Amino acid sequence: MQKILIFLILFTGCLSTADAQSEYRVLPRDFNADKTEQMMRAYLRQQVHAAMEKRRSELEAALKSDKALAAYQQQRREALQQSLGILPERTALNPQTMGTIQQPGFTIEKILYESQPGFHVTANLYRPEGTGPFPAILHPVGHSENGKAYESYQRANRLLARHGFIVLCFDPIGQGERKQILDKTGTPHHRGSHEHQELGVAPILLGRSLGSYMLWDGVRGIDYLCSRPDVDQSRIGCTGNSGGGNLTSYLMAYDDRIVAAAPGCFMTTHRFKNESPGPGDAEQNLYGQIGAGFDHPDYILTRAPQPTLILSATRDFVPIDGTWDAYRQAKRVYTQLGYPERVDLIEANDKHGFSQRLREGAVRFFARWLQKRHLEAFEVDDSPVLTDQELQVTQQGQVLKLQHERSLFDLFTAYEKQLAENRPPLTRELVRQVTGIRTLQDLPEPGINRLENKKSPNSPQRLILTPEPGIKLPALYWSQGNKTPILIAPSAGMNSSVKTAEQLNSRGHPVLIIEVRDTGETKTRNWRFPGADYYISHMLGRCWLGMQAEDLLVSARWLQSQNKAKQVELHSEGKLVPAALHAAALEPKLISQLQWDEGLNSWHELLTSREAFPHLHLAVQNVLAYYDLPDLKKL
Repeated sequence: MQKILIFLILFTGCLSTADAQSEYRVLPRDFNADKTEQMMRAYLRQQVHAAMEKRRSELEAALKSDKALAAYQQQRREALQQSLGILPERTALNPQTMGTIQQPGFTIEKILYESQPGFHVTANLYRPEGTGPFPAILHPVGHSENGKAYESYQRANRLLARHGFIVLCFDPIGQGERKQILDKTGTPHHRGSHEHQELGVAPILLGRSLGSYMLWDGVRGIDYLCSRPDVDQSRIGCTGNSGGGNLTSYLMAYDDRIVAAAPGCFMTTHRFKNESPGPGDAEQNLYGQIGAGFDHPDYILTRAPQPTLILSATRDFVPIDGTWDAYRQAKRVYTQLGYPERVDLIEANDKHGFSQRLREGAVRFFARWLQKRHLEAFEVDDSPVLTDQELQVTQQGQVLKLQHERSLFDLFTAYEKQLAENRPPLTRELVRQVTGIRTLQDLPEPGINRLENKKSPNSPQRLILTPEPGIKLPALYWSQGNKTPILIAPSAGMNSSVKTAEQLNSRGHPVLIIEVRDTGETKTRNWRFPGADYYISHMLGRCWLGMQAEDLLVSARWLQSQNKAKQVELHSEGKLVPAALHAAALEPKLISQLQWDEGLNSWHELLTSREAFPHLHLAVQNVLAYYDLPDLKKL
């Protein structure tokens, strides 16, 4: 097998962006103009619909018998566990009470516990007057900058406490006192939502999700509640809104200690949500869940017939039509099991948020199922809530300022070290298993559309390669020459490499410039945030880097066949270098040399990067359990 020669060269003669636009174009100028019908979005939509239709058929079949339904539930539980990855081990919580605030009818304890060694969670515990033991509610919060101190969350906790519930309300990673990215002055560098995106890349490489770490904070929060003598361990509930509704959904499906759960302003269906508003923050997009047939209502169905209340809002950006679809699916399952009254829905005529009617509904729900009493709870207390500083648990307002505190980046690197110590020998077959990149024999021949050449006779041929239905790859082809053909894959678009291609062709090399999917003319125009389509692909269980590597292989094979050559050279740069490296490493008989200019050197770099989000498309699920980019050079 011929050894791959790897060179580092600099591309020369690159055109400016303005010049590039005046040079060559293959697809119509309005291609991708409609954000709802962009190439990658439309391509992935069909796969989402197919997966969800298959799931719906499986659910219909499961409703025919209790045995079939139990099998459906078990399959979805296993799918959720697979998506979350291997979770951390239970270690000492080392809880501390950092202070207590007296309020009319209840107290607020400032709690600090370790969900992992040296990794602290800040929380407020609302405790009713009396000796207990009390039923307890875990309250993961939504994307508020001040986390647990957000006004509507405080009001929900107050109302629950006044009606006899202990409530543990904690700061999620990246919010409140748990910011992970501070500037030189110790000030949080990002708002919570963006910090989640920056923190969300590394867990993918480790076979987890940012949601896995957030879930674990909640699981350990339940552990803490159950350790308290004033908590009745048999009466645990969970509620949260928005991002907290997301975490409530994870927790109620994962942890069977949660008897009653009320997720708010999150429950819908993938089919609705992927269209509008689109995928959420990093923690909301679990790997392979759509591909495995796991939809939003399955968070409820896996726990049926445990009591569950959907909290929703008419004017929410979370699609209310999807919410009612999810509720109807849940109602049918609960009815099949003989407990139709245990699942319900509240729709408040409000916008997104833990509004008053939803707070009241949650209290009534928990009173019924955890206290066995009928309660008409109304929120009459409109007194000012406490300030962020009053509820602050740590002295300086951020856990990262605690002595010997470990950051999430520290946890990433420590876990990667464990994975690296147990990596199996690297083979091409293993790389294929991790990335899903098919062999040349399994890749179909591309469709070729040769466009009319309106430029000079010496101009390159404009082509459109179709490697699979729904995907168009614009290309420029210089066919003259009898030396080794060269495939150029620029991340900046074809016009950035035209002069280089002309120089190589003048030296006798046939040259094909290919724009692989989501580059150049097919580049996705942001419609939710950069990476929305990546996350849909991720939830389908598809590898973005792998798809682009297959585009390179299909193009290289076509170029080889057109010139009856033994091999081709591959030149790439920037964000396409990892895909090119995979293509060359997997098919050395096809690709004799790989030349690149600047690119990500190692996935390991992203574990501690505070600016990892721009590299999201290069993230491969669980890849660091098997290899890093430099390891491919050995192949």
